[in-house]
Amino acid sequence: MSKTSLPIEQILDLLNKHPQQIAELTANLTSAQLHTPPSAGEWSINDILAHLRSCEDMWGKAINTLLAQDKPTIKAVNPTTWIKQTNYPEQKFRTSLRTFTQQRTELLATLNTLPHKSWSRSATVTGAGKPLTLTVFSYANRLAIHERAHVKQIGRIAVSL
Repeated sequence: MSKTSLPIEQILDLLNKHPQQIAELTANLTSAQLHTPPSAGEWSINDILAHLRSCEDMWGKAINTLLAQDKPTIKAVNPTTWIKQTNYPEQKFRTSLRTFTQQRTELLATLNTLPHKSWSRSATVTGAGKPLTLTVFSYANRLAIHERAHVKQIGRIAVSL
């Protein structure tokens, strides 16, 4: 988990802004530009979006589990492993972005209505070394911080095209 903790309001703000920022950064790019890596061995913008969707799947699902169950045990699934079970990297960028945006809208509908005490609901997470205790807050914080770096990455690629 991230060593940086953002205030809940900033987490919600970032999670809300990221899909729109991605849309704005990529609005004038062609399909070829979106699907072509800037150089060998790097991710294309579409690859980055596929990765973000995979993180949303895994970490968003964990958040929903924490909210639905009292102190569950969750088996960690690395988003990099999960993506191999999807077709996200092959999807058209605009379609994938719409799906990501809808998924984010659903997650925010849940997070925006949470009482403050629910952010500390926890789970034991296994499957990635020593069992960890993670919370709704830690997952949402991780998602926001992780995405922020990738949104900046998308911006750097977009301006270089």
